[in-house]
Amino acid sequence: MIRKLHCMLRLQSGITQTLYRHRAPTILTRNYATDEANRNADDKNGNNAKRTSKSLPAVRNPFGAAQEKTKNSYLAMVEIFEERDVHRRNHVEFIYAALKHMPDFGVEHDLEVYKALINVMPKGKFIPTNVFQSEFMHYPKQQQCIIDLLEQMEDFGVMPDYEMEAMLLNVFGKKGHPLRKYWRMMYWMPKFKNLSPWPLPDQVPDDTLEVAKLAVERMCTVDLRSKVDVFETKELEDSLDDTWIVSGMSVEQSKLLKEHSPQKALYIEGPFHIWIRNRRINYFTLRADADAEFLAQLDERQLDDDDVSQIGVPFFGRAPPRRHNQLGKVRSVHQQDDGTIFAICATGTSTKDSLLSWIRLLELHGLASFDQIPVLFRFKSVVPAKAEEIAGPAVPSSDIDASLHSHKEHT
Repeated sequence: MIRKLHCMLRLQSGITQTLYRHRAPTILTRNYATDEANRNADDKNGNNAKRTSKSLPAVRNPFGAAQEKTKNSYLAMVEIFEERDVHRRNHVEFIYAALKHMPDFGVEHDLEVYKALINVMPKGKFIPTNVFQSEFMHYPKQQQCIIDLLEQMEDFGVMPDYEMEAMLLNVFGKKGHPLRKYWRMMYWMPKFKNLSPWPLPDQVPDDTLEVAKLAVERMCTVDLRSKVDVFETKELEDSLDDTWIVSGMSVEQSKLLKEHSPQKALYIEGPFHIWIRNRRINYFTLRADADAEFLAQLDERQLDDDDVSQIGVPFFGRAPPRRHNQLGKVRSVHQQDDGTIFAICATGTSTKDSLLSWIRLLELHGLASFDQIPVLFRFKSVVPAKAEEIAGPAVPSSDIDASLHSHKEHT
């Protein structure tokens, strides 16, 4: 009797579970339809905006709303984000926003800031556990975010260190794609960093005068005897601009200027541009037209080493003359086919008055003589706004003859 009762209870329980399984989809469908009807009703009543604002949390950009844009405030916002939530939700969006606003805070060249952003990523969660995860980019969104961070470092010339390798190893493991990108950077970036024959300091100075010195020194390396001088226009009584002048001139250039014919004019050309990393400096050249007769004589005496049409055989003819046995002037590195360069300079204002002061200061310090030589200004590009304010609009290259200034007229 008890066994029959137990069997009946088991049968009834199975029938109840079967009925519940068949009714479950109906119940879910009915609830879904009810929710959809409620949503339509809310839309008709104008409550859709309130419902959306509750379901989607607003993501605030703290870097765009920051009032103090310094490195300390930048690192403070990164630290606040790390301590705000244990799970660090929206960390990818936070890193992208931080990378975008780096130039505003002036930290785009700081390695410590990039390390702080990598430290935002959770540790150990994104490490692949098998070969398929490692090759098919496990957690691609997070890995691409750090790859973009490393690419921005590469664009700004920031070279990583071995501590960053340990950080990437803790986040993405040995098979992660960001670590592969790091290894490629550590192979190529030291090569490119030490490739330039004109190395610059790690931090380029903010002072424009110091940057101008670096620029003129780099251009004067064509002649090892070049000397860079810094003049002040206040040494001259009738100077209008109170600024500095960085001038570069060698002994050979001074000698060429003394031998220059007074019948041929000198030209001050520019402004030309030279970049010292992200800083642009305007510079001017003091030059003259090429000496056609001297260059023609050099071409007659010069032998073409690649010409095999007339080879002198020592046994059957006279040997060809050697170049070191020839007598005559040797062409200087400053005597180019398009002209002779006598000096270069960079001024603080890039105006006509500052360039005229440069000519007077060269003569005042005994570096050159312009007693009988006319000097012309030949501007090939637009001068800065301050130059227009002081000296008027820029002189086009077609009006060169109208801008004739000799040293005698101004003295």
